[in-house]
Amino acid sequence: MKIVDAQFLQSAQSVADSPSPDRAEVAFLGRSNVGKSSLLNTLTNRKGLAKSSSTPGKTQLINYFEIKFKTENEELPYLYARFVDLPGFGYAKVAKTLKAAWNKNLTGYLEQRPNLQIFVHLIDARHPDLAIDKNVDEFLGNIKRGDQIIIHAFTKIDKLKQNDLQKLKRAYPDGIFISNLKKRGMIDLQNRITGYLFGNEIL
Repeated sequence: MKIVDAQFLQSAQSVADSPSPDRAEVAFLGRSNVGKSSLLNTLTNRKGLAKSSSTPGKTQLINYFEIKFKTENEELPYLYARFVDLPGFGYAKVAKTLKAAWNKNLTGYLEQRPNLQIFVHLIDARHPDLAIDKNVDEFLGNIKRGDQIIIHAFTKIDKLKQNDLQKLKRAYPDGIFISNLKKRGMIDLQNRITGYLFGNEIL
């Protein structure tokens, strides 16, 4: 199974102005500058689909993308889902009032979106134990419904020594290990997502 098309659908400030919850959604979240936009572009094979910014924390909207998958099942040749690019957290240079509204809208989406099935928490492989990521994990664990899963995807593994990478893999045996630069881990991440959304039997 592979992604054959990915299109920008719309941006939203909150759940209230989000698209109709009629497709399964996969939310990608992580600290600012963790490589989220680059990962989405590499995963969908669409350069420039998700816009990255040189200013951490600049993206303030919830961005929705329609994703089309090609299966090997002749009776069901295509399946659809949405990828959702969420604002980065951990930004510093944002006005307090904006930051409060931003946090409220982001947590509102995570807590209230009925069709949200998967949280993909992106973590910089060089800094896997930051307090902010542990706080996000704790938050996701508290709000997660029984029909949702959390995937930990460690980015920038090409910047690690092999020793450190092996240590990280031992510490997080269920993690996905990503290099946008070398396109490593993309198939693993896609298979984890599609296996959960659609079931391996029809892929």
